[in-house]
Amino acid sequence: MRVLVTGHQGYLGTVMVGVLRAAGHDVVGLDAGYFADCVLGPTPMDPEQIRPGGPVDLRDITADDLTGVDAVVHLAALSNDPLGNLAPDVTYEINHRASTRLAHAAKAAGVSRFLYASTCSVYGSAGDDLVDEEAPLRPLTPYAESKVWVEDDLAAIADSGFAPVFLRNATAFGFSPRLRADIVLNNLVGHAVLTGVVKVLSDGTPWRPLVHAQDIAEAFLLCLTAPVKTIWCQAFNVGTEANNLTVAEIAQAVVEVVPATELRITGQTGADPRSYRVDFAKVRDRLGFQAQWSVAAGAAELYATYTNHHLTQDAFDDRFTRLARLKELRESGVLDETMYQGGRVG
Repeated sequence: MRVLVTGHQGYLGTVMVGVLRAAGHDVVGLDAGYFADCVLGPTPMDPEQIRPGGPVDLRDITADDLTGVDAVVHLAALSNDPLGNLAPDVTYEINHRASTRLAHAAKAAGVSRFLYASTCSVYGSAGDDLVDEEAPLRPLTPYAESKVWVEDDLAAIADSGFAPVFLRNATAFGFSPRLRADIVLNNLVGHAVLTGVVKVLSDGTPWRPLVHAQDIAEAFLLCLTAPVKTIWCQAFNVGTEANNLTVAEIAQAVVEVVPATELRITGQTGADPRSYRVDFAKVRDRLGFQAQWSVAAGAAELYATYTNHHLTQDAFDDRFTRLARLKELRESGVLDETMYQGGRVG
């Protein structure tokens, strides 16, 4: 199957490409290149871009670009809540409107499957009860709102020849050559390695569902080959109940893995309203998905890779933190205020 992976030079995309290639798929990429050189360890072997010759912005794709593609794995987005709050209009333009245009272009080009990377954060403040795919959606940020809107837009154009599926990923963790240091477990392990302190700024009580980047890629792989009737217009929470943990429990897992580390729960930012525990029964029952990575195993993997690849404080704070990286690209003129690189193309 010829598969387009959008955001293939990102944190999840780099892992996704490897998993899909290993399964025998012909992978092509689409990426604006914001994080292409943000690599820890050996540089990954990227697939060719959907348009040869350099970075490709999601906002510029047409149906002609998608000729011959069988399936789209759509990961590309401005990918965290602080960035969405900093530039909400750009977040909506890229994460919502450009994603919907991509789906229309894919359908027009005859793409049969559209795998959309949504998020469990669409459940917002759900309290202590487990939430499944039928739970009310209460997005609290522009990032989460955009995910809900794209799900709605994709459902509206689904038909017998176009099968969208919405993979609501838990909070990702684990090593990727294109590291993200601004997601909770990756961040806490980095602070432990670099400073000897695991610092939690909230009161530690919010619930977070976590899932390893490799497990996310495996769930997408299953959706590429599952019968169409199984995945057509369906939402799947991606993760495992075993990784529903409070932030304090996640921090404690880090302390138990990284030697000579002190835990500090400061509570200075108070209680985080984003708190949700997630039910993952549907993805197990319908797709046979089983997450393989525990939080403890992920913390150990991160500790080993951070140490082996000599992670530095500067790289952790700037190169591998999305908000800092994009601010630097804008301030240096590489990106304009709308996040276009070198002016609009296409």
